Amino acid sequence: MKEDFLQYLWKFKKFELCNLKTTQNEDLILHHVGVHNINNSGPDFFDARVSINGQKWAGNVEVHIKSNDWYVHNHENDSSYDNVILHVVWEDTVQIFRNDNSIIPTLQLKDYVEPELLVQYNMLFEDRARRWIPCEKQLPDVSEFIISNWQERLYFERLEQKSILILELLRKSSNNWEAVLFKLLFKNFGLKVNGEAFLSVANSLDFSEVRKCSQSLIQLEALFFGQSGLLESKVPHEYVVNLQKEYSYLKTKFGLDPRGVIPFQFFRLRPPNFPTVRLAQLAMLYFKNDQLFSKVIHVNNIQEYYDLFKVNTSEFWESHYTFGKESKKTKKNITKSFIDLLLINTIIPIRFIYAKNRGIHPEEDILSLISQLSYEKNNIIDKFITLKTPMNNALHSQAMIQLKNEYCDEHGCLRCQIGNYLLDKECKPV
Repeated sequence: MKEDFLQYLWKFKKFELCNLKTTQNEDLILHHVGVHNINNSGPDFFDARVSINGQKWAGNVEVHIKSNDWYVHNHENDSSYDNVILHVVWEDTVQIFRNDNSIIPTLQLKDYVEPELLVQYNMLFEDRARRWIPCEKQLPDVSEFIISNWQERLYFERLEQKSILILELLRKSSNNWEAVLFKLLFKNFGLKVNGEAFLSVANSLDFSEVRKCSQSLIQLEALFFGQSGLLESKVPHEYVVNLQKEYSYLKTKFGLDPRGVIPFQFFRLRPPNFPTVRLAQLAMLYFKNDQLFSKVIHVNNIQEYYDLFKVNTSEFWESHYTFGKESKKTKKNITKSFIDLLLINTIIPIRFIYAKNRGIHPEEDILSLISQLSYEKNNIIDKFITLKTPMNNALHSQAMIQLKNEYCDEHGCLRCQIGNYLLDKECKPV
């Protein structure tokens, strides 16, 4: 048994509320469980209210598996616990005293919890090391209504997490939204394998330098390839020689410093995802679109986004995936599936933060956009589909990635609506 289970029992009153008594055989009436102290030090619940033998008390509540944990955790030496009015434990093993030698009243929860609740708890947590997720066996029987409601909340929770990087980039760029979009696009063009490497390239540039090169495709390509360290090889091709000359000029003009740029990885990538191809597409995107952030913010439907981002590359890259080797000639347009990833990981998050910064509630707009995108295809999503989880669009896939990473892998069932539902469903109402 974990302490967070007892906190769950107390917080949601999952125990018999009538005829409560302390271990000192005093009548106990619960008026308010208090405010859960999740992240800070000190007692587990602040500002609780109880009556003990008719005397009303207001103060804090501390929760432990066994009452002697009070001394194991050295609470007797911490003034933060001086205002504890009730000690809630699973098993009372020893009396706890305040500094003035008065006894702290104790509630032994095991006397008031339905056995069915313990059965459900054990079903979630037994053999969890061998399960993909704790509720793997029960999840297919959970109603779509329960899961769908939780998915929407999970999705916005994931958006808030993505907001952390955006807000940090805004702070560093003095609220230059165009510069922030540029860095986010760079990061996400690198995908998971090269995302941090691509971001390091973007961080090595001032966005004003990108703007000054935006009227010339060869200069944008030279800037991106050169700063990435990809122009150092000697390839006897006119295009490559011109890039090297342009980068040498730009490096002197802007005082460019490529130190700190992380090397790209090509290993195990499909050729269309090679960093060279993605940089060529980025160069074309910024060559064709001045004031890209303004366009992104004012787009009204998904098709307009597909039209905006469906760019190709310069002619050299139609017959190359790398500088040194020629390949069969083919147009290397940004695909619809890749644009979907950009919308999920870059465009929608930045629209979300931009609207919030302007005091606008963007939830309806965001839900409309994300619900029009196809769900992602990866191992996590494939597994949830086998467990009969609703998976109709990108909102669902983003939500389930959040669930797996932040709840299932952390065994956070007691913070999860699905976990709460499974704990409740076999239990008698209290």
